[in-house]
Amino acid sequence: MEEKFKSGFVSILGRTNVGKSSIINSLVGEKVAAVANKPQTTRTVIRAIVNRTNSQIIFVDTPGIHKPKSKLGNVMVENAFEVSKDVDVLVFVVEATSDEIGRGDKLILEKIKEAKIKTILVINKIDLVDKAKVAKLIDLYKNEYNFSSIIPVSTVKNINLDVILDEIEKNLKEGPAYYDIEEYTDQTTRQLVEETIREKALKLLNDEVPHGIFVEVEKMKKRKTMENEPIYNIEATIYCLRNSHKGIIIGKNGSMLKKIGTYARQDLERMLGIKINLKLWVKVKEDWINSDSFLKSFRLPK
Repeated sequence: MEEKFKSGFVSILGRTNVGKSSIINSLVGEKVAAVANKPQTTRTVIRAIVNRTNSQIIFVDTPGIHKPKSKLGNVMVENAFEVSKDVDVLVFVVEATSDEIGRGDKLILEKIKEAKIKTILVINKIDLVDKAKVAKLIDLYKNEYNFSSIIPVSTVKNINLDVILDEIEKNLKEGPAYYDIEEYTDQTTRQLVEETIREKALKLLNDEVPHGIFVEVEKMKKRKTMENEPIYNIEATIYCLRNSHKGIIIGKNGSMLKKIGTYARQDLERMLGIKINLKLWVKVKEDWINSDSFLKSFRLPK
């Protein structure tokens, strides 16, 4: 008997820096979400698509749950909780290195209990601890909530990632494919470019700078080179909060900006399968993280 095709939307919830975006990228097999060893890397709600033989799983990577310190922070947390109300399955990601259920995780647990949606607990970074610690953490969470399943994983060691997909598929209902099987994200090329540039900046810049930056693509034009090869001309601006940050982003003789641009171009050429001519500028936009007009692009449509 032929298996019925299943489909559905899956929201990944977790505190900042627990590895949600790394998990999504590993499951999809493509870079769709910015990954950096810094909190609040994901700002917007990103959809990533996994096509399997008998299912289509649409992941929604949400901003990490944290205590907001700006209007941008408020928008990010609102988005994370709002999108999780309207999905088929929740995946709650926690760190194996935790000794207890902290305040942030307890807040997420309360939201999960309110939502009454099938939830899978994923314990990430098990490569960093021994099995006894993982077992203790499993018991702690089992006492808090009746999860559909609990899966210890490691994105670094590629442990149990397929199990996540199997468990999600079990919890989905019969349904159609919402996206073409060739697609792996609903982000536009422009959004992918902006996120890729921002990710490189997050990885390369000092701690005080990254979360005060915002990338906007000004121009994107495809043309042919003299050798008749297709190439994308892309111009983008990195906005920052103050002049001192601008100097750090540009670097001595433009060295840092050149490095950000080089790493971003290499990633984009691989993702888009086309040569990229990337030009970057840096501008100061004071306190943009509290600017209502700037934050419109981050808010979910009503």
